Amino acid sequence: MTDATSAYQQHIGEAAALPENVMLRVNHLVKEFPITRGVFFKKQVGAVQAVSDISFEIRKGETLGLVGESGCGKSTTARCVLRLLEPTGGDVYFRTGEDDHIVNIATADKDTLREIRREMQIVFQDPYASLNPMMTVASIVAEPLVVHDVGTKEERLERVKELLQVVGLSPEHANRYPHEFSGGQRQRIGVARALALNPSFMVLDEPVSALDVSIQAQVLNLMQDLQEELGLTYLFIAHDLSVVRHISDRVAVMYLGKIAELADRDALYEEPMHPYTHALLSAVPIPDPDIEAKRSRILLEGDIPSPANPPSGCRFHTRCPKAQEGVCDVDVPELRELEPDHWVACHFPEVKKVF
Repeated sequence: MTDATSAYQQHIGEAAALPENVMLRVNHLVKEFPITRGVFFKKQVGAVQAVSDISFEIRKGETLGLVGESGCGKSTTARCVLRLLEPTGGDVYFRTGEDDHIVNIATADKDTLREIRREMQIVFQDPYASLNPMMTVASIVAEPLVVHDVGTKEERLERVKELLQVVGLSPEHANRYPHEFSGGQRQRIGVARALALNPSFMVLDEPVSALDVSIQAQVLNLMQDLQEELGLTYLFIAHDLSVVRHISDRVAVMYLGKIAELADRDALYEEPMHPYTHALLSAVPIPDPDIEAKRSRILLEGDIPSPANPPSGCRFHTRCPKAQEGVCDVDVPELRELEPDHWVACHFPEVKKVF
């Protein structure tokens, strides 16, 4: 157990036995991508530390927002949780819905993974790239049913029509192709496909970032309605903090593969404690010219360090306005609970209102 996660790890527990209100728990998740040289005889000369020893849990029926700058490890974390990428280390405990059985996704065999994939689905970021242009909508939405051998051909078609209605599309669109739909409609098709097997947990990987603002609201409202109707649990990934505030119950802020702050939505937006969270929130525009004129933007100096060679100590210290030499550049900050259910990984945390 590393110092950086020990307090939070003790809080959520090491064992696979999850409290009844917890659906998914991530323990010490690590994902590294090897850096190699050579053409025929490749030799590893380093590694990109995309996700570096993070822990968190997601409760039943809630939406956990995962935010941060591009390249901080959000999508990699999500793909490791679903085992679309093989984790380098750590555990991912998931509570299955039917028999309340707990499975370690990180070490599960192929047959076990196939079974639990029915309960874990993902909606991808780009609706233009995530749908096969050679398949009809009916074939796309029915594909999970075919893969898992669910129902007859007629029953699958009925299920497709039902799902299209659930996401706000006409069943008459089933025989059309993706290019005949707008971006928002394509994302609805992706949502319908993800719902085909009645999952209990869904990863939403920036599902609205490629859509127009007016369409974003429609898709977000759809996801909230589905969550309420079907009892879904979400891991919502985004870099738009306004969107995250709209849909999330709790928010985790990532920086360079680490969790910097984790708290309830209102606590994090109204009383952020980590300097990185201060900077992120100061960049969110407010639709009130009087308030906006009084705000001061926190500008971070320098660029994000390379995950192939992250800084020592606190990974944010190279850009942090509060960093102190001999502390922040040496010691890795522990993720500590400074307020009830408000966790911060900073040597010098400070409540700072930015709205």
